[in-house]
Amino acid sequence: MPPSKPRALGRATGEPMRYRVTLMERTNAGGEPSENPPEYVAIDVPEGVVIERTFVERTKPAAMHSEEQLEEDDSFLSVGSETWDYEIADGRDDEFLAAVKNSQLSMECVPLGDDNLSAA
Repeated sequence: MPPSKPRALGRATGEPMRYRVTLMERTNAGGEPSENPPEYVAIDVPEGVVIERTFVERTKPAAMHSEEQLEEDDSFLSVGSETWDYEIADGRDDEFLAAVKNSQLSMECVPLGDDNLSAA
C-alpha cells in the first residue's frame, strides 16, 4: 500500500479545510477595484474544489492619503487587498493551494482552525 499523503495539522478526515486568503487588488485613481482578484484563483481551481467562498474585508491602497483620488505621483501605489475565506473539499487542498499560487495575486494564505473562524 502506498504511503498516505500528509494532511493539514488538526484536520479530521472527511472534513473540509478552510483557508483565509489575502489577494492583491489593483485599483483605479479613486481607490475602486479595477479587477476581481478571486477570479484569478477561480481560473485554475477545478470544479468541486471550492465548497464556499466568503468575503472578509477590503483594504484600500495606502496611497489614498485620506483623499478621494490618488495623486499622480502615487498612482503606482494603487494596490489594496481583499481577504476571502475559502472552504475546500476534503483531500483537494493541493489543487486549491496550487491555484492560489498560480493566481500571482496571493499576499497571504493561512489555514483556519475552528478557533480562527469569525462569526458570520
